[in-house]
Amino acid sequence: MRSFEAATRIDAGPEQVWALLVDVGSWRDWDSGVDRVEGRVALGERLTLYATMIRSRPFRVTVTELRPRELMRWRGGLPAGLAVIERTYSLAGQDGGGTLLTVREDHTGPLAGLLGRSTPDLNPSFRHFCSGLRARAEGRTSRPTT
Repeated sequence: MRSFEAATRIDAGPEQVWALLVDVGSWRDWDSGVDRVEGRVALGERLTLYATMIRSRPFRVTVTELRPRELMRWRGGLPAGLAVIERTYSLAGQDGGGTLLTVREDHTGPLAGLLGRSTPDLNPSFRHFCSGLRARAEGRTSRPTT
């Protein structure tokens, strides 16, 4: 299994962070590291992400779990579970206010290693996303730099 993860504390409540997180159509409007997302966030819906880091390879996923203000999970990969990519966005309210945002992606399955050879280190991209969402939620400027 290969995993990537980033986390940040945001000085905004889980409800505000959740609203920004599930509004995937607006991710291109702030410095998220994502050029655009096609689709809508709803259980069972398909999304296609076009990440700035890998513009030539869209990431197609299905929304598999939604717990408002807590968790959003997507699943993609190769057919028949040969390679499974599961991305989780977790929100945890913090004592004294604020939210801990964690973005994690796990690659599993018999061909996950093969798929991993063409997948760059996603940790910098996840840190970029967390930083952009934090800036947006805290009311600071967060616009794409391209």
